[in-house]
Amino acid sequence: MVSLGDIDDLSLQELRSALAGSLSEIEELKRMVALMAAEIARLKDLNQRPNIKPNKPSGMDQGTPGEPKRGGKGLRGRLGRGPKKAPRVAVEDEVLSPEVPSGSRFKGYQDYIVQDLVIRPRVIRYRRARWVTADGKPLIAPLPAGVEGHFGPELRRYVLMQYHQSQVTVPRIVALLTAMGIDISKRQVLRLLLEGKDAFLAEAQDVLRSGLTAAPWVNVDDTGARHKGKNGYCTVIGNEHFAWFGTTASKSRRNFLDLLRAGHSDYAINEEALAYMRDRDLSSGVVKRLADHPDQSFADLDAWTAHLERLGIAALDVLPNPVLIATEGALWGSVKAHGFLSDTVILSDDAGQFNVGRHALCWVHCERLIHKLDTFTKAHQDAQAEVRRLIWAFYADLKAYRQAPSADLKASLSQRFDAIFTFKSSFILLTRLLKRTHRNKAELLKVLDYPKTPLHTNGAENDIRCQVTKRKISGGTRSDLGRDCRNAFLGIAKTCAKLDINFWDYLGDRLNTHQPPHIPDLADLVSQQYANA
Repeated sequence: MVSLGDIDDLSLQELRSALAGSLSEIEELKRMVALMAAEIARLKDLNQRPNIKPNKPSGMDQGTPGEPKRGGKGLRGRLGRGPKKAPRVAVEDEVLSPEVPSGSRFKGYQDYIVQDLVIRPRVIRYRRARWVTADGKPLIAPLPAGVEGHFGPELRRYVLMQYHQSQVTVPRIVALLTAMGIDISKRQVLRLLLEGKDAFLAEAQDVLRSGLTAAPWVNVDDTGARHKGKNGYCTVIGNEHFAWFGTTASKSRRNFLDLLRAGHSDYAINEEALAYMRDRDLSSGVVKRLADHPDQSFADLDAWTAHLERLGIAALDVLPNPVLIATEGALWGSVKAHGFLSDTVILSDDAGQFNVGRHALCWVHCERLIHKLDTFTKAHQDAQAEVRRLIWAFYADLKAYRQAPSADLKASLSQRFDAIFTFKSSFILLTRLLKRTHRNKAELLKVLDYPKTPLHTNGAENDIRCQVTKRKISGGTRSDLGRDCRNAFLGIAKTCAKLDINFWDYLGDRLNTHQPPHIPDLADLVSQQYANA
């Protein structure tokens, strides 16, 4: 190391040598700083989750044209508010007359609309006539339709609406009803929320089956959930026409495949299952054992596990785990055997468990990784800004392609993707990130083959917010029935909103309150959306 005091005594050749050594040390220090920056960014990702606002994709999506915007200053905003919706409640007329001096002339009426709400307790004593027939058999008048137990359908509808859509806790519902004069306890409210809900659970499951059968795409996401005092995960599956929630203890790919069976419990060995196993590098010998055996369908997990043990697969101690891969393959075979996801794209944020079938990736999450890179020099900042500019322009063209796909534009966009994500610069971290992203080309450009597929997962991010809110307000669930009811009703409420159905009307129809309108089966309505597309 040369000190400042020795510089005057050095020759020109020695000065050049010292300068070359210093420059080499500077480059090494810069490399070390870049590596430390990458490690800092990784640690930051472990401790904070991206704050994604519902229905606001990112600056990238907001700053690119292509798809028509809903609401705001669109066509309706330019032309005024537009026609008002017809009132959902019948208007009652009440005539008001002033003190009229003699000799006055009547000039008609001036209408003034006032909306009000009447909430009052109503206790009905049904006096059920009792008879004895001629042959001695007792006969008693039946209760009106909709009456179950000692609480009427309107009260049950109100409790379900408050808890599932208004996110009111059980203690507050009890306090509210008690204040209005209803004699009810916390245990009774819980029964109103949980008991006798088999029809709702079945309808929510049928909605998922309709979506997985006919939808051109679904987006998926998950969030934390508490059940029976333990941490778990809630997964949402849906698109613009439906939403469905499932809470489990794991977020593995096996768990996701189990959810995709939509309530079925069987395992199947078919061509799709065997292809899945080969794609996951399961040994050819194990695949052959499963393919050659005459048993190809198994009713439940116990039957499937016994089959693996008979074939000796359960005793194998190799990598990849043959039991895990074979089970995932059999689950995928079951999904396909029931006609689900036959031509459906699964859109996710690149979480590994969702990478099954025809998989697509979210562009917002892709761009965010580049946006979050820490830069320390002007050259790094310029390289990052240039890459983000190229991605923004490319994203805008992808949005335009969705509106008007063409073979020529498809080829051009594929070539531009290669040019952007093979970009090299002195910013080593950026170059490595682009190279890693380039390996996901097929999933990021799935929209070129399936133009209906969105470019981001903002729909799933928005859908799952209701689960997050419920978790924060009401905590976790304590029973399997409570978990299933929470998931089912939140999914039904979301589906009603997407189908432009009032959740209050839906509950009234299902609980036999004898108030219009009639709401058809949600699963049929979801299927009609795709049939009419």
